[in-house]
Amino acid sequence: MDSNDTRGLVVLAVDDEQPALEEMAFLLEDDPRIATVLTAGESTEALRILNGRRAGAPAGGPPAPGPDVASQTDIDAVFLDIRMPGLDGLELARVLQNMAVQPAIVFVTAHDDRAVDAYDVGAIDYLLKPLRTERLSAALDRILASRRSGVAEPVREESGGGDDEVIPVELAGTTKLVPRSAVRYVEAQGDYARLHTTEGSHLVRIPLSVLEDRWRDAGFVRIHRSFLVALPLVTELRLAGSGYVVRIGSGPETAELPVSRRHTRELKDRLVRATKQAWSQR
Repeated sequence: MDSNDTRGLVVLAVDDEQPALEEMAFLLEDDPRIATVLTAGESTEALRILNGRRAGAPAGGPPAPGPDVASQTDIDAVFLDIRMPGLDGLELARVLQNMAVQPAIVFVTAHDDRAVDAYDVGAIDYLLKPLRTERLSAALDRILASRRSGVAEPVREESGGGDDEVIPVELAGTTKLVPRSAVRYVEAQGDYARLHTTEGSHLVRIPLSVLEDRWRDAGFVRIHRSFLVALPLVTELRLAGSGYVVRIGSGPETAELPVSRRHTRELKDRLVRATKQAWSQR
């Protein structure tokens, strides 16, 4: 563990609405794990503060000139609103992604429709207003856990199969993080997608076609205009009536889904390739 992990957190709160900024700062200051709370009323001011808090620079020195953000800062986390005039929260987060050592990013917003965008820019959490103490505490838990694990920046969603992507799901004001590895299959519901796991299902504001592109290399395959399945969980492909069906899983948790004619060939090919690859690794 780095020696810096023994000190309290230094955080920056950013919101263009003064009452919301004051409330966020008050709640942050009330947490004993936080040593210093800095505040900014908009993104440009936040960048000036970040430039002025360059890691290793003398404390209390003047802000560094210019719009570029410091490559490294002693600020551990930035709590910011999304919808702000000028440079909004998402755009500020994209600027912070260019830092060699990026502070953890936590969005605090009244809008629940930007969660996927937020995690695309590396957010470690997504909190809905009015801000609740228990949700703020959970976000700080995540920040401290990432510091203890030695991760220099929050885990980001990436397309492809390298890392286990995390999908933010909103339910009654709470953001639940569902790992992609827990998803058995995905069902299209208009412009939304329903993620089916062994524990239940979750509706997310993202089209099935987008998940198909993002998760192709992670072992997910389209079997129907309405279904995307995790290939390793397919236990059976069989002809039933006028078309094929697949079985996902086994036992009481089994799901049986239709396979459209146009997707049957690709599914068969990928099942064969997956089987050959598994045998070749033995």
